Amino acid sequence: MMSSPMSPPTAVTAPARAVVLDGRSLTVPDVVRLADRSRRPSPDPLAMEAAERSWHTALELAMSGRVYGRTTGVGANRHEEVPADDADHGLRLLRSHAGAIGEPLPARQARAMLAIRANQLLAGGAGLRPAVITALVAALESGAHPVINEYGAVGTGDLAALAQTGLALAGEHPWAAGPPPAPITLDNNDALALISSNALTLGQSALALDELRGLLAAATAVAALSLLAVDGSYEAYATPVHAARPHPGAVSVAAGMRRLLGAPDRPTPPLGRIQDPYGFRCLPQIHGPAQDAADALDRVLTVEINAAAENPLICVADHAAYHHGNFYLAQVALALDAFRLAMFQTARLSTARLSALSEPAYTRLRPFLADPLPASSGVMILEYAAGAALGELRAASAPASLGHAVLARGVEEQASFASLAARQTLRAGADYRLVLGCELVTAMRALRQRDLRPDPGLPVGRAFALADEVLAPEMADRPLTDDVAAAARMLDRFAEL
Repeated sequence: MMSSPMSPPTAVTAPARAVVLDGRSLTVPDVVRLADRSRRPSPDPLAMEAAERSWHTALELAMSGRVYGRTTGVGANRHEEVPADDADHGLRLLRSHAGAIGEPLPARQARAMLAIRANQLLAGGAGLRPAVITALVAALESGAHPVINEYGAVGTGDLAALAQTGLALAGEHPWAAGPPPAPITLDNNDALALISSNALTLGQSALALDELRGLLAAATAVAALSLLAVDGSYEAYATPVHAARPHPGAVSVAAGMRRLLGAPDRPTPPLGRIQDPYGFRCLPQIHGPAQDAADALDRVLTVEINAAAENPLICVADHAAYHHGNFYLAQVALALDAFRLAMFQTARLSTARLSALSEPAYTRLRPFLADPLPASSGVMILEYAAGAALGELRAASAPASLGHAVLARGVEEQASFASLAARQTLRAGADYRLVLGCELVTAMRALRQRDLRPDPGLPVGRAFALADEVLAPEMADRPLTDDVAAAARMLDRFAEL
């Protein structure tokens, strides 16, 4: 029907572009886009055919022999046979394992889990009915997600979260947000095949990596503003310095600083002090390892989100079910721990620059960048506030992989605690933002007091302009809570410079 000439034109929203789910090529950015609904899922037809062949193979194997979790119990019950006429064993398994506890997870974490699990199933090793994949994709399309509680895994499979998902697919557990897919039938061949995955941990890890990568890029831009505020040297970022010790991350960070500042490959040494404090001089050597750790974590996650890691693995080519330990997330736990420790070092460096910005020897301004009134405190409290946030970040950076658990009557005598590492990494983002927000507020205050405005044609000049629009210019003593919150919010825009 045509609209009336007097009516406003109907807005046409372009459909979101698709992310192909094929069990081979999903990336961390793809997971984030699907979680945020800026992309829609599109299952690859050939991968769906492979998943169907895997299902038929699994049915044949279960009819002709003993297959863990299909014709037997699980964990310490692995020696107990499931009678052939016990059609409810699969649902009982889901019900017994859907005991996650704690607060419900945010929608984007649950959606990241759904995206990864659908993609893993399309790798063709699970041997469950393709209708499960279709239902997961339908949920992603509609925006629906099962209600998933926070705790229930120790890094050997997100059994509780995925059991809740299975019950939701069967119509026995609540959904949130969009319209849920129609309930489907799940049997003994579907239950363990669905829950034998770490999709929630991997989804949380992907979201955390994406956020912290952006904050790491933003931290470099904030550091560039701080360097200008203290008349710092570009020497530490010179090409010959990093060609002499070519760690990839350090080389990249030094090049990034030169780009932000418009510095040449071989900067001229300044006439003033010979070298800067570590907060400026060692920035490539400290931010570089964090970038390398991010790259390493990305590689590990890319393998995992495209892996047919279900136990047992249904191998169509061999017509066999292989029992194995591919569900154990040692690589993920260790990569997450290394990444958080490396990110913590960069946050600690930010507080070092914050201290330098408060010191008249570096800024030639009043202590704490105070206004001219006697005994004014300026940004003094921000050192304390940043230190408090850094303390929280330090606690979140403790290696989760040091944890230990013996479960299932001693059958499962080791745990990676990758699930804890993922939650810690997610939570680290908020504290890191606040630390960087404190530095940005202080750097902008110093630049304004010195009437230094970077070249607007340079990335550092664009960073200054962005902050100049948002941060209040008043120098009188006042609460800085809102300033830091505003600075923390705008860091995502800094990451794009």
